[in-house]
Amino acid sequence: MPSPQPPRAVFAMDPVHLPLLFPPPLMTRLSEAADLDPALVVQDFTDPLAADALTRADVLITGWGCPRLDTDALTAAPRVRTVLHAAGSVRSLVGDAVWQRGICVSSAVTGNALPVAEYTLAMILLCGKDTFEHRERFRATHTYPPPTATAATGNVGRRVGVIGASRVGRRLLELLRPFDFTVLLHDPYVSTSEAGALGAELVSLDDLLRRSDIVSLHAPDIPETYRMLDGERLGLIRDGGVLINTSRGALVDPGALTDELVSGRLRAVLDVTEPEPLPAGSPLYRLPNVFLTPHIAGSLGNELERLGRIVVEELERLVAGLGLVHEVRYADMGRVA
Repeated sequence: MPSPQPPRAVFAMDPVHLPLLFPPPLMTRLSEAADLDPALVVQDFTDPLAADALTRADVLITGWGCPRLDTDALTAAPRVRTVLHAAGSVRSLVGDAVWQRGICVSSAVTGNALPVAEYTLAMILLCGKDTFEHRERFRATHTYPPPTATAATGNVGRRVGVIGASRVGRRLLELLRPFDFTVLLHDPYVSTSEAGALGAELVSLDDLLRRSDIVSLHAPDIPETYRMLDGERLGLIRDGGVLINTSRGALVDPGALTDELVSGRLRAVLDVTEPEPLPAGSPLYRLPNVFLTPHIAGSLGNELERLGRIVVEELERLVAGLGLVHEVRYADMGRVA
């Protein structure tokens, strides 16, 4: 019997990401599994130069910079039955038309969770040592701190509160296990026994905020979590406590957070903010108790290859007639990032 024809695939993303997502060995595997043009990367589904390839495509390999897959986009790609997303969340990518047409969606979000969890672990450890504050004082005074200034410093028994047992939250809980932390978890979808298996004590959100030395946000950006940390809840965090946000800025009331940080009562590590980026005049750029980074916790540089590898493996499973490991289901869209 003749071998089945390989699926036709088309890249749809900002082409700047392509070589990092799919370096030569991975591109070779893609080309062996599917009929694709490595030089064609679609950014506009109305582009006449892409029309023929889109008309024949069975699979879209998407990434950052891909236009939203709405009715108009899918009209240009009528044969597509699978979307393999070489990035994290598909919330802003996948329109209702995708689910209505029964298209299967897979995401490399699991691969993107690891660097976020690693970043968060690093920040937890550094905050426990008061690293950023000591750096500021050392730059200003050129002297070592006396023992009296470091009596409360250290990571032994530090109480870490994790908000959200998302993919990132779960990876973080895994990474926290070797350390001498007391870990609290808040997630309305997790049972007490499941939290225990994850190495954490399940508590209410308010209890977590009151008891934690360091609070790390890993909840999805959905209507139920909008401004979940408002002024009242930020006020529950102990004086000198740390808020780490690698999720989304919308989960925190920006005005209330700014007030707390300007007062010096709280400290923060913010990889995401609202708005993003902050306006040039924001005081958060100048505060010694705030460590700002430009949305770098997720996959960057050579970490992108991990996302590409997940997509290649998914495509190879598809060709072999196997189920997709990283499938995104419509039923879960209401509570995932």
